[in-house]
Amino acid sequence: MVNPDVVPKVKLNNGVEIPILGYGTFDSKPGEVKQAVKDAIDAGYRHIDCAWAYRNEKEIGEAIKEKIDENVVKREDLFIVSKLWCTFHKPEAVEPALRESLNDLGVDYLDLYLMHQALDFKPGDNIFPIDENGQVIPGDADYVDTWKAMAECYKKGLVKSIGVSNFNRRQIERLLVMTKVVPVTNQVECHPYLSQKKLFEFCKSKGITITAHSTLGAPGSNYAKPNTPKVLEDAKIKAIAQKHNKTPAQVVLRWHIQRGIIAIPKSLNKNRINENIDIFDFQLTSDDIKQIDSMDCNGRMFALEWAKKHPYYPYNDEY
Repeated sequence: MVNPDVVPKVKLNNGVEIPILGYGTFDSKPGEVKQAVKDAIDAGYRHIDCAWAYRNEKEIGEAIKEKIDENVVKREDLFIVSKLWCTFHKPEAVEPALRESLNDLGVDYLDLYLMHQALDFKPGDNIFPIDENGQVIPGDADYVDTWKAMAECYKKGLVKSIGVSNFNRRQIERLLVMTKVVPVTNQVECHPYLSQKKLFEFCKSKGITITAHSTLGAPGSNYAKPNTPKVLEDAKIKAIAQKHNKTPAQVVLRWHIQRGIIAIPKSLNKNRINENIDIFDFQLTSDDIKQIDSMDCNGRMFALEWAKKHPYYPYNDEY
């Protein structure tokens, strides 16, 4: 176990502090995620990244309750994140969707609530409505109105902070102009093949942090294509790992942390869960960082091919 106190915290633009390393729960199936979250809390993680769309928040809530009941943690020790799904973008749907996540997670507030995408989907029982061409069916909500409804949830104390996910620069600028409510973070795909340097600098200039999802290049994801290059098997990463006597994953996570990026690696394997948080006893050199920075090739793993016709598709812009 790593002492949670050694995990640095990042101060968000509203004064709330978030542990710079968290535990991700994307693609973690019910039946596996409960034990993994318990293992993560035991390992020292206090930041748990969830989402309604992952369909596993009930089990995560059970894991959190058990660890609180065992006196391992108190609710206030944890930084719990969830995300508003794309079928709930109509302003009147936002608070009920949030309350469903609160209920499933067994908590009365979230530390951070993110808009999962700028993309709005046609509301209904199908959480992923697809047309005959394999493209998602848009709704008729504007993400600016969705954001205003999220700000109301913040005012009510249901969430301590609000942010966005998978937004590009233009989408963030539009939120800032139309609402004046600045997101605390933008959670985006970020790893050595997609370093997000320009988006990071833009967000930083507005007081917005970057949280990296797919931090390790999504090695075990069901969404990775068979021939996709694997970040953790890259010769540069392996050489740096050998030099520091660390795993490739530890090196990549350290790279995120030293850039000031919040990272949320996901694993269901107890040993790797422990390894991924054990990164606060070494430093990458400036040469190591240059080597890793040189790997950037705009290698996006999650290009959202199914949303290319959506009016709010984010990846036609450079960043």
